Amino acid sequence: MNSQKTFEYLKQFLTDERLSKIEFYAQESSDFVLPVMEDIFQFRNAAAIVRSVEACGFHKIVAMESENEFNPNLRVTKGAETWVEVEKMPHQLESLKKIKERGYKILAVSPEKNATMLPDYDLKEPVALVFGTEKEGVTEEILDFADETLAIPMYGFTKSFNVSVAAAICFYDLKQKLVKSDFDYKLANEKLWDLKVRWAKNSIKSGEEILQKFLKEQATSS
Repeated sequence: MNSQKTFEYLKQFLTDERLSKIEFYAQESSDFVLPVMEDIFQFRNAAAIVRSVEACGFHKIVAMESENEFNPNLRVTKGAETWVEVEKMPHQLESLKKIKERGYKILAVSPEKNATMLPDYDLKEPVALVFGTEKEGVTEEILDFADETLAIPMYGFTKSFNVSVAAAICFYDLKQKLVKSDFDYKLANEKLWDLKVRWAKNSIKSGEEILQKFLKEQATSS
């Protein structure tokens, strides 16, 4: 699929306001930080995580599922699910190995294994940020596999934040580190066009059908 050509076609179905927003916010999108969620079971947590991811300009989540489906509450997401891609993978170590093969350092959010405190973390390369389940935290197998662990400083009797709160704190802190860095952390050109196509499709009534019809016509004419 020629994503640039496809987006140029889909533009005609967008309002000027929606097109302007897609053009603006796509430029701010980044896959330098990839959130990875371990079998989240509370739909409000799932929704809050999606909302925080989008607000920080990271537009993809990996949801590793076993017993529970990652199913955000749409009242909480406030429309963020339109912009955030959720890739579902099995809740097993093999999934993290595949993510690592994509070029990500595996960073488990947990105070264990001599964790680095979030304010002190030196973000130098793309990271997959792994959050554990609401009850158990990051599983032992993943802690052992992770390249490093990351912890949020706590200042009271409570020793941990709710997973959605912890995720929001981490996303925001890492985004600020990227903004202040000299890294080229935004999406590469091809990924940028792919993102615009997905956003345009999700913004159009019957967008999937319109997209598939266009792609079929392109395949027939080529």
